[in-house]
Amino acid sequence: MPDNRRSQNITHGAKRAPNRAMLRAVGFGDGDFDKPIVGIANGYSTITPCNLGLNELAQCAEHAVKTAGGMPQMFGTITVSDGISMGTEGMKYSLVSREVIADSIETCVQAESMDGILAIGGCDKNMPGAMIALARMNVPAIFVYGGTIKPGHYHGQDLTIVSAFEAVGQFTAHKIDEAELLAVERHACPGAGSCGGMFTANTMSSAIESMGMSLPYSSTMAAEDEEKRLSAIRSAEVLVEAIKKQILPRDLITRKSLENAVSVVMAVGGSTNAVLHLLAIAHAAEVDFHIDDFEQIRARVPVICDLKPSGRYVTTDLHSAGGIPQVMKMLLEHGLLHGDCLTISGQTVAEVLRDIPAQPRPDQDVIRQWGNPVYAQGHLAILKGNLSPEGAVAKISGVKNPVITGPARVFDSEEACMEAILARQIQPGDIVVIRYEGPKGGPGMREMLSPTSALIGEGLGDSVGLITDGRFSGGTYGMVVGHVAPEAFVGGVIALVEEGDSITIDAHHRLLQLNIDESELARRRTAWQPPAPRYTRGVLAKYAKLVSTASCGAVTD
Repeated sequence: MPDNRRSQNITHGAKRAPNRAMLRAVGFGDGDFDKPIVGIANGYSTITPCNLGLNELAQCAEHAVKTAGGMPQMFGTITVSDGISMGTEGMKYSLVSREVIADSIETCVQAESMDGILAIGGCDKNMPGAMIALARMNVPAIFVYGGTIKPGHYHGQDLTIVSAFEAVGQFTAHKIDEAELLAVERHACPGAGSCGGMFTANTMSSAIESMGMSLPYSSTMAAEDEEKRLSAIRSAEVLVEAIKKQILPRDLITRKSLENAVSVVMAVGGSTNAVLHLLAIAHAAEVDFHIDDFEQIRARVPVICDLKPSGRYVTTDLHSAGGIPQVMKMLLEHGLLHGDCLTISGQTVAEVLRDIPAQPRPDQDVIRQWGNPVYAQGHLAILKGNLSPEGAVAKISGVKNPVITGPARVFDSEEACMEAILARQIQPGDIVVIRYEGPKGGPGMREMLSPTSALIGEGLGDSVGLITDGRFSGGTYGMVVGHVAPEAFVGGVIALVEEGDSITIDAHHRLLQLNIDESELARRRTAWQPPAPRYTRGVLAKYAKLVSTASCGAVTD
């Protein structure tokens, strides 16, 4: 990426007069042209509660940049709401939006030759999208998370958006009536902020904090609390200092810091989407980091946080218990974190964590004591076998026995599968297969939150397996395996599965296997024909042509 920052290029020569004239029109004065220009990538939108509060944070950061001696230039970028589009054709645009966000930030920062960038995001793809752009451009940068939503409350229970999805399954199974379903819906999302459990948004904000690209504690703050605004102000101040010191994203996004991020994701019980997004961020930063690295880290890092979707608590509870710094300090104390990694403040991870207690407070159980983990090993397992030679991702938290062999129930779309679940056609012991939902085949790799939540709601979470070349929401749990690669659209073995075939999911042995003879598999492969693309024009068609396999992060460059 070319390094042509404007403050290095503006001279007193006459040829720069048009540039200065344009900048004067947006507020520059005679004394401002030698100051660093700081872009503020503002993901504000009323489309989703995740991004509802971002404009206030952006304005706080804008003022702070100017006070700290920089010249802020604010611009917008997009978001889509996964929760609103979930289960619809519109969900195909969700992962695509990650690339659009990355490309739009890169385009604006590079076109205007900015000296630094403060990116503010809330919904799931805002964070990896911004991080991909920051890693590509490698100009001083910081990420500001919009904050988590506070939990809804109903009948003494904390609610999240997943509560509403699971209530659909409960209603279908006649466990609750329509009035109860409506009550859960009304109370699940009380205000601004990203989905409240350790779902994808909070997982990625935690990963970014652990990589040193955002400030300590900022990843678990509530969107509506005053400390979130103060953190945005402090982030702007730290960024202006980082510009002076030329602390660059690729100084922070390294092999070691990515290992730190994965360790934290495992420790907090984070989303399967972290695998996809961290691979993409590594690719953008040109770091040698692969899907098998997740399995190596999983084997040595316990899950120490009892968080939704499979646990009891929400992210605001984690914040009150000590947040990501407390989790990181525990990992550091047990040799599972690289303390020498640099952070955006110029301090190392070990220096940032110096005053954090080695053990969590005894008056809480959101963060478990080290000797009493939720799970002895990480919850995101990479499975391989003839169904997934490139790897697939299983989230095994909340599963009583992560081994199942059963007959395949095959569906060529999420909608077809959902119809069968709601019609009570899925039985205990079945292995549900949802295919042609991969990066190219979907296109866009939709999340299967509706089917998985419906299965949980019907009480089938421990007795039914589900595999897909699509993705899962961070709110998903149960015996589920996603990101199956190669995907069906390019002729992966998942395309060759037939109704009633025996499939084995074995997380203990990290195996995903179609139990048929090689000769029969070869016969089916010869007979298979690729389907016609579902889209031939527009952004989804362009995405399908460019996107890589999920095992490489579903990247487009």
